[in-house]
Amino acid sequence: MKYEDIVGNIISIESNISKTSLDYKKNINKFGKEKLIRILENMIINRFFDEEINQLIKEGIPIAQHPTTGQEGSQTVAFSLLKKGDYAVPNHRGWGWAIGKGLDLKKIMAELMGKKTGYCKGKGGPHLADREHNLFLRSGIQGSYVSLAAGIGLGLKMQNTDNVCLCLFGDGSSNAGYVHEGMNIAATNKLPVIFFCENNLYALFTPYQETTSVEDIASRAVGYGIPGYIVDGMDALAVIEVASNAIDRARQGLGPTLIESKTYRYLGHTAYDKFYLGGYRTEEEVEKWKKRDPINNFSKRLIETNMLSSQDFESIQERARKEIKEAVEYATQSNYPEPEEYLEQVYEKKEVSI
Repeated sequence: MKYEDIVGNIISIESNISKTSLDYKKNINKFGKEKLIRILENMIINRFFDEEINQLIKEGIPIAQHPTTGQEGSQTVAFSLLKKGDYAVPNHRGWGWAIGKGLDLKKIMAELMGKKTGYCKGKGGPHLADREHNLFLRSGIQGSYVSLAAGIGLGLKMQNTDNVCLCLFGDGSSNAGYVHEGMNIAATNKLPVIFFCENNLYALFTPYQETTSVEDIASRAVGYGIPGYIVDGMDALAVIEVASNAIDRARQGLGPTLIESKTYRYLGHTAYDKFYLGGYRTEEEVEKWKKRDPINNFSKRLIETNMLSSQDFESIQERARKEIKEAVEYATQSNYPEPEEYLEQVYEKKEVSI
């Protein structure tokens, strides 16, 4: 489906395809000022956090970074909708899932720098996790997290809780066997899992059309007998609407949903990707997508509906930069683990009688 057909609409794929126009004013009033401002703040923090990490890498600080610049209206928004008891299962790209779930920027940055004050005491790096926030570890095997999310969903159902699991994956991972196994298990057992596919059009450097048999990844939902939605990932309000409905559906015990968020990354696959502009993508293509910038579009709608003033928008940006500066200072001043500490917390210390 062409991107132009998605803008301003929500595309539902079940037995047939239907299109629903978004009522932006109604949605803004429905979700309320407090929630929407918090989501905007998370999007801005995500953007600036990416920018700061890219600068640190240029200065020689080794951080594994897959930037989400341009995709803040997608994953950051979706994970900002979760409750504390909900589970988050991220993929490799960015930190919007951690920011949306409410993790401390200082401890995130410390972990990325390999410092002992980080969430995993510097041993996880980009594969960070946190039990308190129910943030599952970021697996290094692409697509495997979808099957892991199905396992979490099964556990939640067995515990008879209304908590849900939100699983993030990309268009490249959508073709992995783990993805289909996980979705089939979740659909068969009506597990409380939301499968959120960020389709940024490229699997590393390859256009997704060259590796994917269908035009819309969400169309695969029909094969699992679950609802599928295509949403404009550059439109935060559209993502809020679709993701909120999917989360509510999962809480009610009605099973999983597959959401495909059509979005775009402005930068390269990693900080070392030198061909993202004029290489495997044209500069014109990148500039075209930047005109749909999710932060600019979202803030503009909030200002137009008097939910936000221009001064408030500037203040949010100032606070975000201050928080990130403090996070960098905290991480930089923190210590690396001692050599013997690297062997701690690998196995549980437990007495075993034979």
